[in-house]
Amino acid sequence: MLKLAIAGDLHGQWDHHDDAVMAQLAPDALLVVGDLADGDVRLPLRLRKLNVPVACVLGNHDAAKDSSGRTLGRMEQALGELHCGWGLRLLDPPGLAVVGGRPGSAGGGFRLSEAVKSHWGVMNLFDSANRIIKAALSAPAGIPLVMLSHAGPSGLGSAAADLCGKDWKPPACDWGDQDLQEAILRIRKQRPVPLVVFGHMHHRLRRGAGNRRTLHRDRQGTIYLNAACVPRHRECSENGPLRHFSWVEMDNNGTVLLASHRWYQPNGALVEEHILPLANSGPC
Repeated sequence: MLKLAIAGDLHGQWDHHDDAVMAQLAPDALLVVGDLADGDVRLPLRLRKLNVPVACVLGNHDAAKDSSGRTLGRMEQALGELHCGWGLRLLDPPGLAVVGGRPGSAGGGFRLSEAVKSHWGVMNLFDSANRIIKAALSAPAGIPLVMLSHAGPSGLGSAAADLCGKDWKPPACDWGDQDLQEAILRIRKQRPVPLVVFGHMHHRLRRGAGNRRTLHRDRQGTIYLNAACVPRHRECSENGPLRHFSWVEMDNNGTVLLASHRWYQPNGALVEEHILPLANSGPC
């Protein structure tokens, strides 16, 4: 069985307590969905020092408002082989293929920021989808495949509370990445995609409108998990500092057995857990 810890949008929130949680839990892999630290390379360098296999994709905030692309380039360089945007990160052990979606995405269908165009070049939706597909189909066939992206795919609903629903101003709409959806549809014609992990769309909705749905299972059995609990650091008068990680357990064939959102103490003690139902949740 594979045990995956997932860190939602960090926004600079990673410290020695997070290091301690990882040391205590020792998951088979840590997946990081991006928006690390607004261009501060110290955080990606810290992730590289963890004694846990890590895969990461950069988010839109990692450009730090630098349209030249130089900041994105420094962040990618600091992550080194951990970064899997448009690429394959083969974690063996434990025997897991992680394929990254389009790095630097801010959602909204298919839009390239000036920073992304400056650093990675101009492309269209299908160019981007083809990069993702090529990476996925290069993965060994005998191990589970996980898609890791900053923004989630389109097609998961258009209400504000859906996994990738726009909630900051009306009208609500589907704010997912169309190139990622296209890639998943085409990859599944050749191999299963059991799990898609992403962030960007924060769990807490704007203007006190509650919380969004964070898990969807479609008719083909793919699990989509939004891990963007922001902020992911919390101080508790009773339990002290708490750190949020989403958690997934899957068998070696890729079947997801458990998905939850968890709050941990630095000693690895589990303080809160919200277990997410895995039953089919809609027609997508």
